[in-house]
Amino acid sequence: MGKNIKMSLLFCIGIASFLTLNTTFAQVKESNNNIWLHYFGKNMITEKFSFSFEATMRYANGFSEKQQYFIRPSVDYQFTKKFMGSVGFSHYNTYSYGNPAMNKISIPENHFWIQGTFVHNSGQLKITHRLRDEFRYVGVPAMQSNGDLEIDHYDYRNRMRYMLLFNYPLIKKEDATKLFALFGDEVFVNIGSNAGKTFLNQNRLIGGVGYNFDKNHQMQLSYIHQNIWNYTNTFQESNPTVRLSYVTNFDWRK
Repeated sequence: MGKNIKMSLLFCIGIASFLTLNTTFAQVKESNNNIWLHYFGKNMITEKFSFSFEATMRYANGFSEKQQYFIRPSVDYQFTKKFMGSVGFSHYNTYSYGNPAMNKISIPENHFWIQGTFVHNSGQLKITHRLRDEFRYVGVPAMQSNGDLEIDHYDYRNRMRYMLLFNYPLIKKEDATKLFALFGDEVFVNIGSNAGKTFLNQNRLIGGVGYNFDKNHQMQLSYIHQNIWNYTNTFQESNPTVRLSYVTNFDWRK
């Protein structure tokens, strides 16, 4: 096993150990069975520039409750064969779901982000490192004079996300991968002066399979175990999640 792969696996083990320690401080725990419907599309504009668009609709406890939706456009630049930089915007709406619910009302969020993605190979194993810095403006509810909760203002919060993803071909046809396996982890950490009382915001352990219909269209079916800690570190969600993703890749230079 290569040194880089060993270091990556040690990182995953370290994150899992840290999560085990962190969960002991959460006062309230809740679990929801999630279904996420996900789309990601990349569009090549020039040899170096591309435009990407991502969107999702997430449900909790089957399809019985809306959990969250977001839209996420970005502009990407391929600096080298292995490294790509991106700048993007995200708009979220996180609903009130679960019993007990982490949020009492729906919470909107807008944020800008910058990202670096580094991809390399070890034999047939493809390894992706993705680091994203999110500059978030999160809606904060407050009790109004009529007794209702409404979004009163937006707090600025800074969050870093690191994803480590392994991709291994299972079935090939004419040297092109048709069926592949994927496994990885993504950790979300709060940073800065307004980081709240918990260092960890989320963690997602990911495993699944994908199928390439052709060079433009791909489907993925993944299991994700999602852990979420609220801003005050008084509430934790541990959510078994099934994600169905449709991925497109088009070259508009032709």
